[in-house]
Amino acid sequence: MGTSHVEEEAGVAGHTVGGAVIPDRPDLARMRADRHARLVAEMGRQGVDAVVLSGSGAVSYAVGAATPATDSGRSLLGHPVAVVLAGDAHPHLFTPFPEGAPSGLPADHVHGGLCPDDEEGSATLARFLAGAVPSGAQVAFDDLPHPLRARVGPGSAMPVQPRSASAVLGPARIAKTPDELACIRRAQRINEQAMSDVQILLRPGVRQSDLTACFLRRVFELGATANCLDPIWQPMPRSLGEGPWTTHGGVAFPVPSSDAFLREGDVIWVDTGISYEGYASDFGRTWIVGADPRPSARQEAQFELWRAVMDAVLGACRPGATGGDLCRAATGAAGGVRPWIEHFYLAHGVGTESAEMPLIGTDLGEAFDESTVLAPGMVLVLEPVVWDDGAGGYRSEDVFAVTDDGWAPLSGHPFDPYGAA
Repeated sequence: MGTSHVEEEAGVAGHTVGGAVIPDRPDLARMRADRHARLVAEMGRQGVDAVVLSGSGAVSYAVGAATPATDSGRSLLGHPVAVVLAGDAHPHLFTPFPEGAPSGLPADHVHGGLCPDDEEGSATLARFLAGAVPSGAQVAFDDLPHPLRARVGPGSAMPVQPRSASAVLGPARIAKTPDELACIRRAQRINEQAMSDVQILLRPGVRQSDLTACFLRRVFELGATANCLDPIWQPMPRSLGEGPWTTHGGVAFPVPSSDAFLREGDVIWVDTGISYEGYASDFGRTWIVGADPRPSARQEAQFELWRAVMDAVLGACRPGATGGDLCRAATGAAGGVRPWIEHFYLAHGVGTESAEMPLIGTDLGEAFDESTVLAPGMVLVLEPVVWDDGAGGYRSEDVFAVTDDGWAPLSGHPFDPYGAA
C-alpha cells in the first residue's frame, strides 16, 4: 500500500502555529471570535470603518453562518450578507436563513435576507449603513452592484467612500488560526474516507456518475455540510494528441464528468472537495481502473518522480521561504521541467474558498511568486503533475499547513495502487 505524507509525519501532533498547538477538534466559538478580531484589526490598520461582504466564502469567514448550498451563493430568497463595523464586538448578518446564524451572535445582529443586486435590497442595506457609519466613512465592499453603488457612492444619499474588501480580507485570512486548521483537517478526513469507499467501486463498466453518487452520499453521512466541487473522474489519454485540444498545447484538466463507462486500464485523475463548518477540503489522486490494478514500471516511475518533486518542495517549505523557492525546488527535482499544468499552479491555499491565497506558480509570474512569503498558518495544497507523453501522467494533491518550524500534513490518504513496490 502506498503510504502518505501523514503516515510518514505522524499527523500534526506537537505542531504549533503562533505557539499554539493545532487541536484535534476545533473550538468553533473561539474560531469565530479570532476571525472577527483579525478582520477588525486589519480594518483599523487600513482606516476602514465598515466592511460589506456578499460572497459566500467571505460571509462564511466573517460570520460563520450556515446556509444551504446554492448556485454561486445565490438564491431567489436573497443571499447572506455580512457587515463588519469597526468597534462592534459582533458582525451583522442579513440572511433568509436565520436558523443558520451561529450561536453567540446577538439577536439584534441577525436581520432578514436581502439582495444587494436589486432595488429593494440595496435600499435596505444603504439605510442600515446610514445608521451605522457617518457620511464620508471608508466602507469596503467585495461586490458593488449598480443598484447599491447608486445609493452609497459619492454624490448619493449615503456618500461613503467605497473601497475594495479584498485588501482587508486577504491579509486577515491568508494565515489560519489553529482552529481553522483543525476544520480543514476534519474536512479532509471526511473527503478521504468517502473516497476510500468510492475507490472500491472502481471497476470496468462503472460510470463516472456512479462514483459521484457514492461520493455525495458518503460525505453527508460522514458529516460534510456542503459539496463545493463537482467531482471529477477524468480518464487521461496516453498522449497529448489523443486528448482535447488546448490553447496552450498542454494537458486538458479538468473536464466535466459524464455517464460514460470506465474501461479496463483507464488512468483517471480524480478531484473532489467538500465543506465542513465552512472550510473546504481538496482531494486529488491518480487511480487505475481494473479488478486488480497494477501500475506498469513506467507508470510507477511517474509516481516516483512526483514523490521526488513533493519531497523537494516540502524540503523548502518553512516560514520565510518564498513561492519562488518552492517553484525552483519543484522544477529542479523534475530535471528543469516545470511539473505542473499550464495556467494552473504548483500550489494554492484553501479555507472558506476551495482555492484562495497563497497562489504559487501561476501566470502572475516569478515576481509575484517571490513576493509570496510563507508564514505560520498558511495552507498549501500542493498539486504537481508528471506528464510522460505516450504513457500518460500522474497527478495527486496533498494539503499542508505551514507551522512555526516547518510544515504539518492536513491530509493522509494512501496513493494506491501506486507505491506498492
